[in-house]
Amino acid sequence: QDYDQIVQVIDRWSGGPSSTLVHPLFFYELGQLSLVVERDSQLVGFLFGFVTSAQPAVGYIHLLGINPDFRRRGIGRLMYTKFEEDCRATGCTSLKAMTTPGNESATAFHRALGFSADLVDDYAGPGRPRVVFAKNL
Repeated sequence: QDYDQIVQVIDRWSGGPSSTLVHPLFFYELGQLSLVVERDSQLVGFLFGFVTSAQPAVGYIHLLGINPDFRRRGIGRLMYTKFEEDCRATGCTSLKAMTTPGNESATAFHRALGFSADLVDDYAGPGRPRVVFAKNL
């Protein structure tokens, strides 16, 4: 049910084609730490995150979505805080996320939460740089 709702709203919420990032894999295989926030049965936000198999384990935030009508109310911070707590409980020693260069709102958000931000050339393949966020726990 959450999957169906998220796929229906993500492109509208993100302002672009993002539904390909919402793969059923995140619900059925990697969804143990993912979060959904609702208010009066209305989808308000979601966070897709999982723990990597790297040693030491890393909590990776793949995707965050907030209903535009509920932005700037602390919902993203709330979900990141809960995800961080859950990752600590599983033994993670750091968190990681990424975005495309020029996404200043994502960069400001992550920096406000204590993440470092580094531009990594070719991170997503040749000629595809990404801003990689990292935070030690």
